Amino acid sequence: MTKKSKKQQSGGTPATVALTAAGVDHTVHAYDHDPSHPSYGEEAAEAMGVSPDRVFKTLVADVDGTLTVAVVPVSGTLNLKALAAAVGGKRAAMADPALAERTTGYVRGGISPLGQRKRLRTVLDDSAGAHATICVSAGRRGLEVELAPADLATLTEAVLAPIGRD
Repeated sequence: MTKKSKKQQSGGTPATVALTAAGVDHTVHAYDHDPSHPSYGEEAAEAMGVSPDRVFKTLVADVDGTLTVAVVPVSGTLNLKALAAAVGGKRAAMADPALAERTTGYVRGGISPLGQRKRLRTVLDDSAGAHATICVSAGRRGLEVELAPADLATLTEAVLAPIGRD
């Protein structure tokens, strides 16, 4: 490992460190986060000049007592019934935000599906496959990472399912 890559890893978020360690092609996009913006995901799409269909938000839900990550386009919402079905569950509800933050190691609005403190089962909306690359949180507000959906699915061991709705 070169000095440069050590420096990059020590200065990155757990998500970017995980991507670098896995050797996955990715691009990090930083922007000035506006705390008054009503939607973290829409703010990211606007700041990067990317379609909201290509920017995916990371949500943490409780499916039958097990925390589960749902990754869906910011242009839509999460279908909780579809999420539960995707993992063989019966009921899903959004997780308590404080529990999601403690479990993932990230703050709300900056939760990444990558590099979480405790790896949670993950479901990626199947619409991601329509894009060569998608953007997800890189682990803090104002920082996104762009990568191939297949790479995201592989690294998170995600199930692909239709869990988003317009």
